[in-house]
Order: sequence, then structure tokens, then C-alpha cells
Amino acid sequence: MLAVPEMGLQGLYIGSSPERSPVPSPPGSPRTQESCGIAPLTPSQSPKPEARAPQHAPFSVVVAIDFGTTSSGYAFSFASDPEAIHMMRKWEGGDPGVAHQKTPTCLLLTPEGAFHSFGYTARDYYHDLDPEEARDWLYFEKFKMKIHSATDLTLKTQLEAVNGKKMPALEVFAHALRFFKEHALQELREQCPSLPEKDTVRWVLTVPAIWKQPAKQFMREAAYLAGLVSREDADQLLIALEPEAASVYCRKLRLHQLVDLSSRAPGSGRLGERRSIDSSFRQAREQLRRSRHSRTFLVESGVGELWAEMQAGDRYVVADCGGGTVDLTVHQLEQPHGTLKELYKASGGPYGAVGVDLAFEQLLGRIFGEDFIATFKRQRPAAWVDLTIAFEARKRTAGPHRAGALNISLPFSFIDFYRKQRGHNVETALRRSSVNFVKWSSQGMLRMTCEAMNELFQPTVSGIIQHIEALLARPEVQGVKLLFLVGGFAESAVLQHAVQAALGARGLRVVVPHDVGLTILKGAVLFGQAPGVVRVRRSPLTYGVGVLNRFVAGRHPPEKLLVRDGRRWCTDVFERFVAAEQSVALGEEVRRSYCPARPGQRRVLINLYCCAAEDARFITDPGVRKCGALSLELEPYDGASSGRREIRAAMQFGDTEIKVTAVDVSTNRSVRAAIDFLSN
Repeated sequence: MLAVPEMGLQGLYIGSSPERSPVPSPPGSPRTQESCGIAPLTPSQSPKPEARAPQHAPFSVVVAIDFGTTSSGYAFSFASDPEAIHMMRKWEGGDPGVAHQKTPTCLLLTPEGAFHSFGYTARDYYHDLDPEEARDWLYFEKFKMKIHSATDLTLKTQLEAVNGKKMPALEVFAHALRFFKEHALQELREQCPSLPEKDTVRWVLTVPAIWKQPAKQFMREAAYLAGLVSREDADQLLIALEPEAASVYCRKLRLHQLVDLSSRAPGSGRLGERRSIDSSFRQAREQLRRSRHSRTFLVESGVGELWAEMQAGDRYVVADCGGGTVDLTVHQLEQPHGTLKELYKASGGPYGAVGVDLAFEQLLGRIFGEDFIATFKRQRPAAWVDLTIAFEARKRTAGPHRAGALNISLPFSFIDFYRKQRGHNVETALRRSSVNFVKWSSQGMLRMTCEAMNELFQPTVSGIIQHIEALLARPEVQGVKLLFLVGGFAESAVLQHAVQAALGARGLRVVVPHDVGLTILKGAVLFGQAPGVVRVRRSPLTYGVGVLNRFVAGRHPPEKLLVRDGRRWCTDVFERFVAAEQSVALGEEVRRSYCPARPGQRRVLINLYCCAAEDARFITDPGVRKCGALSLELEPYDGASSGRREIRAAMQFGDTEIKVTAVDVSTNRSVRAAIDFLSN
């Protein structure tokens, strides 16, 4: 393993294990040149992980923030009545025909970079600015996807506003979270004036399950900067995985709160023609009914009516289709307590509703020229926002069997800017383009056929279906009976129809909750009240450290041989903590002991490596990469009497975040321990 002392570099104290040594790596090793080895005191064979029940601090209320790509919101419930979920009050502003229990994920900062507004208020204020003045304001929208797509995410990562100006991403996210904090606390004060201010709120932030550890840590750092919680009270903030939250909520639902897409009449695609799952499940319910005592126990213990009809061990998939990503998780219902077990690691990709917006932008580029669209976005940013709002309104009305064309209003500034830039009008551009399914309306609108609108959905919808089909083909997922379609994009009739058409033939029942756009938010509140509901998760990656082992001829490559003081060592051995696809229970610990280089050392830094493969042997193998560092902050130590200092670290891989605690064995005092995934 590797350790970087706080001051200077010295040889580390050698432990007694015959299989490992602290001999420094040879030249050419991928390790940092100023690193040196550290000997773990545990035997080379990994000990069996130990399970420990997670401890949670008392709280009075849970506030969950669903920070989405296109829209965001919060909800809360009190510990005294955890299942009574209070939604946020109606937001100021809004669009006709759109529920106001969420607000657009739009942030507006002044030209000086100070917070101005968020949501509808930010969008509408920016829209009403004079075009020349708007160029100086910093307007951010759909910026959550930047965190997902960033391959080298750090605390210094920048975000670009629509006017091209850049700002640290951490500050942008902190501004948004601070807004939600103040908004939620104000509402709590109004509803419960006697609620104490300090240590009373457990905050929950939702993130896609496919996000890697750096992105999760980034959201936590933004929450610290926003003042949601302090680093000293880190457990007051929970990171919830979006499809997990939806799963937690769905397990509470009654039959009349669900819609079974397979119960639609043949050829029907209209939302109003969906039938409740209550009738379509009635026959199956009678067949699957077990003892009255078992069913009553499940319902009274908080498990919804649908789950009471399911057999122990039944499996289902949750497809969270949001603005930015599609997130798939597979859960198995554990009875009698209704806990959940993850059967396959979270999967998915960037196939959210913004893909449809991108397809529309590409369509405009085909008609008016990509260079013109780029110039218009840069020089008329507020007008571009106006155009995207107009498209969003029409996108929501699209359906597979809708009749009649769709009109999309073009802002006057678009029409005027195009004429000045090109010397002819937009109607001429439409006639000259190769796009024959978009016409010009004399009322100043683009007129699209329904088929043309549906075509904009196809790349994104096809990506979602391919991911679901690939997941269902996995051996771990055989026997799935239900697919829950959730998330804001799941409200789309186009997506619902396509998923049912593709998967209905498999005998899979595709089910949509009535409040499909709020399932994650409500589930995050329930998760905050009972984080142990997901009892077992699957590790998405293999994690471990690099160590020196005794060299064994024939088993270790000759190029890994290092001879020091007459002893033969194998360098760069990948010691695994947890393997990809390994089931890890909540509270289960992997323990390792480390010995600092010198008695007075104040800091130990150990590099962590990860890979997708389960059988990596060396940290130099293809696909293995340094992903973070385990940091141990040590107190002053007088080791004259004992001669050796042992620091015992315990890591948990079964939670939504990788966690670590440590203790100084000689003093039995806690050691400040942290894993940093953002410093690479």
C-alpha cells in the first residue's frame, strides 16, 4: 500500500506479516514517485466482512430535495407521522398545464455572480431582461448533467452559463441547494413554529444510481458549502439513489394508485384510456393470495397492497426515466418485513428527456444552419430560453396516436435575427431545407406533423428500451414480474407506449404510479425516515489498494519482482476490498489495520484503486485506475512504551456512499478518516 507522510518521507514501520513488506516501489511503478509502502497488519487473505447495524441520530423532520436535470423540488415529513408526506407549496410563476409541485432547475446570478433567483422566477426574470442586458447575467439550466458527464470531476470543475461565462460548478450547485434550504426551513417554521432550529432536520439529496463516487461526493461538498449540514454532522445528510427512492415509494402504494399499461385497449395510447391496475390484478391477486395472517401483517407493517399479494422473493425492475438519465435497478422483496435486496448493480445511461431537446436543436440546425443556431444562442440567450419553453410545452402533448399538427412559436427576435444574419426570412429557409415535415405557419410558427415530433423521441426512447432489454437478459434478473416506469420523462405517452409495445410481449407487466413525476421525491422522504429499508446492495465496481506480497515464482510475473535485503517481493499487487457485483449488506464492514511510518506521523494517505473486472491481480492491469485516497488524520502520539502504532480502519460498501471509520488501537480513540474521490 502507499502512504504519504504529512512531513517528509521516511521508511514505514514493518509489520510482522510474512506475506507483505513496506519496501518502496521500483522505478517505473505507476505510483507517485514520492510515495512509499505501508504494511497492512491484517493477513493477506481478506477477512470475512463484519456486519454492524447502522446508527442514526434522532431528528424531528426529514426534508428531501429531488435535484433534477429539468425540474427540482422538495418534500418533507415529521418523525411523529413519517408517512404523511407534505409537498412544497405552489411555486411562484409556472406554465399552463404543468403541475407546480416542482420548479425548473434554472439558476440566475447577477453579473457580479451573486444569487438572484431560482426556478420559475429565475427563468421568467431572465426572459424579461433586455437582450443587451441579459448578456451580462449568468443563467444556468440543466446543469446537473454536467456532473454526470464530467470524466475528470474535481472541486474546481467549471460550469458555463448560457452567455458563455464560466463559474465553479461547486458554487452553482451550492447556490441552488441554499435556495432549497431557505425555502424549506421557512415553510417548516410556518407550519410548526415550535420546531427547534438546531439538529432537527435530516436532509436527503437524490442522485442517479449510476453516478460514480466522485459525483456523489461532489453533491455532498456542495451541501456543506450551502450550509445544509456541517462536516461535523455529516450523518445528518443522506444521499438517496433515485430509482431506490422510487422503489421505496412504490412498495407503499395501493392498487388503485397504479396504472397497468398492459390493460390498455389494443391500439390505445391515450392517457385517459388507461385502466387502473386494480381490475387487471384482481385475478392474479386471488391466485397469489396467501394466508390472511401473512397479508394482514404486511399491510399493517407499511407494505402496500400490491406487495402483500406478491410472493416472498418476487423481483421487479424500476426504470427511472428523468430529464438527464435513465436509471435501472432490480429489487427483490424480502418478507416478512418488506425490506429490499438489490439483485444487480445499477445501470443505465444518458437517455433522459433532454435527449429530445437536443434532437429538436439538431433539427433547427438542419433547417437554419448549425452556425446560426450557435450564434443565436450566444447573442440572444434569453430568446433561446423562450424558444425552448415553447418546445417543452408542445413536447408534453406529443403522443403516439395524436392527430393533427403541432405548432411551435418562434420568438420574434429569432425571426428578426435570422433575416439580418442571412438576408432572407425563415420561410425561405424552410423551403430551401431538406426537412419536408416542418412547415411555416403564417402566424409565425413552425408547424410539425405528429410523426415528426415522435421522431424526435426515437433515439432517446430506443436507448431506454435497449438498456431495459439488456438488463432483463441478465441471469440475475430472471423471474422479474413487474417493471415500474417512474420519473418525469415517464409521464410521456410516447415513452409509455414504446416501452409497453417492446416489453409487453415478454409477459412483463409495465406499471406506472399515478403521481409518476413525484415518486422519487416522495420515496426520498420515506428513505430518510428509514434508510435501512434497502438491506442489500451490489457493488458497482471492484475496490482495493496496492500492496507488496512475497514473490512466488510461476504465479507472479517476473517484471513484478523486487529484491531488497535478500528478500523477494511482488510489487503492485491489487488487494481487493470488495468485488464488482458482490452483494454487500448495509452496515457490513471490511476492516484493515495500518502502521504509520513513524511515531510522530500526523497523516496517512493510502491510494484506492477500482475497476469493473472482478479478477484484477495488479494495479497496473488494464482498466484498473486510481480513483481516490483513504486519509487518516492522526493525533499526537507517544509511542515510546509500545513501539508500534496500529490504526484500524473499517469501510462500508453497502450504503449509498462508501464510508470509513478508524480507531487508534493503542488509545481506543476515534481517528478522523475520510475517502476523497475528487482529488485525482
